[in-house]
Amino acid sequence: MTTRVLTGVTTTGIPHLGNYAGAIRPAIRASQQADVDAFFFMADYHALIKCDDPERVAISRRAIAATWLACGLDVEKVTFYRQSDIPEIPELSWMLGCVTGKGLMNRAHAYKASVDKNEAAGVEPDDGVTMGLFSYPVLMAADILMFNAHKVPVGRDQVQHLEMARDIAKSFNHLYGRGKELFVLPEVQVEEDVALLPGLDGRKMSKSYDNTIPLFEGGAKALKAAIARIVTDSKGPGESKDPDDSHLTALYKAFATPEQTQAFRQQLIDGMAWGEAKDALHQLLEAMIAPMRDRYEALMARPQDIEDLLQVGARKARAYATPFIHELKAAVGLRDPLSVAVSKTEAKARKARFVNFRDEDGTFRFRLQDAAGQELFLSRSYADPKQAGVAIKALQTAAFAEVAKQDGQELQIHCAGEEVARVSADLRDAVAAALDSMRD
Repeated sequence: MTTRVLTGVTTTGIPHLGNYAGAIRPAIRASQQADVDAFFFMADYHALIKCDDPERVAISRRAIAATWLACGLDVEKVTFYRQSDIPEIPELSWMLGCVTGKGLMNRAHAYKASVDKNEAAGVEPDDGVTMGLFSYPVLMAADILMFNAHKVPVGRDQVQHLEMARDIAKSFNHLYGRGKELFVLPEVQVEEDVALLPGLDGRKMSKSYDNTIPLFEGGAKALKAAIARIVTDSKGPGESKDPDDSHLTALYKAFATPEQTQAFRQQLIDGMAWGEAKDALHQLLEAMIAPMRDRYEALMARPQDIEDLLQVGARKARAYATPFIHELKAAVGLRDPLSVAVSKTEAKARKARFVNFRDEDGTFRFRLQDAAGQELFLSRSYADPKQAGVAIKALQTAAFAEVAKQDGQELQIHCAGEEVARVSADLRDAVAAALDSMRD
């Protein structure tokens, strides 16, 4: 069974070496597993909660996208998109907010920390608290539930938000599911083995401590200069050094092979000078980073290439999100008023049908609607309207069993050996009935 894993990155800064070791590298490796359906997104709506500098958000969005791509993210294998390119997410956020108790949000760590800080300062408890900060967990739940992610890798500070997402999903399922689980309950995947790199001063590498080592920013010169500032003890050349008492060793170990690490440790014990140790770390990192830096700089110089890839990701994400949001809207009563008014006799007289149209990006797509006019699935994009027409004709004449294939929680619709669309497996019977009715 394929496991859908979803990872989000807030666009408020430029990635550094600690971000690469702790989040980017392990996430890309995980996405390469055959049984993983990986969704990666840039949480740029979330960035507005933390940052009111538009230029910083804009630069961060481009730099983070370029960083992930340069580090090896394969957009053919994953769904890589910006949160703000998926309008169904804020739409779902409102729907979820309508089933979320204020008391649940009152218990959110970020909100409680703001209230505690205000009370300690002797000001109003909610001074400076925006609705974005207060309802942050609802938007995060929408990010996750929109794509029915099975697992969401997070640090321990985000576990509460995942638990809230589960609570919100349960409430929605209970109120509107009518015996059907509309949302998968996401599992928390705590990143226990994430490499928490020490910074220049030995504390956790963080921009808040101003102790980071740049990944690509500033080029090779900035990388070397940062490594030279790593704090060490006063032992001179020739004096034996304790490798376990040096965060330089921890930095080296995070990127070296076990054999290289063992040799490095022994050299320190044998009296290698700190300057030589820093040179060794620089050579190790530069050999790894240089090819990625070249790709990063090429991407940053061609922002349209980044944009094109993100739009491909957005279309992939919306191919799932658009039919799902229609299903959810129908569940809460936001149906097409004409379809609600149709009598049972009229509904029986109607048949399912395909509706083809031209999308905003100039490509051609089609929808399958049931007899009541409800959308069952949305096709992929076609450059030529004739291709879309051929696919419709083939689906109209083929038996359901010939075109449908279930893959975990999803139903794949095929035509001539090519995937045309995906739909929730819960709609299997509805799709079968619609397609079979066209052959009557």
